Amino acid sequence: MPADWEPHERTLIAWPTRADAWRGTGLDAAKACHTAVVDAVSQFEPVTVVANPEDVEEAQKLCPGNNVEVVGIPIDDSWLRDSGPIIVTGAEGERVGVDFDFNGWGDRFTPYENDRKVSTEILKLLGIERHASSLVLEGGSIVVDGSGLLATTEQCLLNENRNLDTPRGDLERALQELLGIDDVIWLDQGLAEDADTDGHVDNICAFLAPGRALLQTAPPGDPNHEPMVRNRERLEAAGVEVETLELLPRAARSGSEDVVIPYLNFYMANGGAVVPTAGVDPDMDEEALGFLRSLMPGREVIGVPALTLAFGGGGIHCITQQVPVA
Repeated sequence: MPADWEPHERTLIAWPTRADAWRGTGLDAAKACHTAVVDAVSQFEPVTVVANPEDVEEAQKLCPGNNVEVVGIPIDDSWLRDSGPIIVTGAEGERVGVDFDFNGWGDRFTPYENDRKVSTEILKLLGIERHASSLVLEGGSIVVDGSGLLATTEQCLLNENRNLDTPRGDLERALQELLGIDDVIWLDQGLAEDADTDGHVDNICAFLAPGRALLQTAPPGDPNHEPMVRNRERLEAAGVEVETLELLPRAARSGSEDVVIPYLNFYMANGGAVVPTAGVDPDMDEEALGFLRSLMPGREVIGVPALTLAFGGGGIHCITQQVPVA
């Protein structure tokens, strides 16, 4: 499985369609935010927008760039990192799309029948061979370093609402076989505020290079402090060089607890990195962007306001899925 920073043929982004999924902002705000992400990513590589057939014309109007195409495929919503295919490459450059089962984040959000099928339709469109797996797995629940390491959280992948009665060893062997990885690093848990996905790893950990990762941390007294200490210990025990970022903006969502906007939920495009910014503290946003630029000197790091995505339950990495080059 190629790492996020390896060359892409294109990026897949789905078009938001369910009003009830966008709590506190509404569907129009979600569409505007997705448009901004499409615009940002398309500066670096082609983007294919996957929209419900009835939304194709609207998506084309809002995303008119020369580097953008819109295709009609039935979907339930736009978290394509989790519902879309994970495309791996072979020794001769051949590509296979692994189509994991999808159950709406442990049957938490319904309906999801279209999202269970979207990988099949995308792979047909791309002309890439499909390999189906009965394992329930979302793309945001794993990160890889491109050299054989995969990190995930016990909180998510071992959750009984994903793969009930499947032993850890069986999960590891399946990941090794399907994704071509060597070792699994089992982190403890994700962010305390990430109840929607049961602690997806892409909110707290991003590999920057083989054997080098960026980890979210938190100050003493914060509910994330102790879990992130344990996560760092496990990464370092696996021989990973760990950089850390403590900055984690928060915002109030009407009718619920505060949400967090993790800067680590960024997307690496060809030559660039598109980072979610919160807008609640511009100085913090700029500090985070500057720090990420220092970690990725060969990339153009740009921020895109993503508070709407956080209110919906995710970030920029959550709505994007890369198609590696053959």
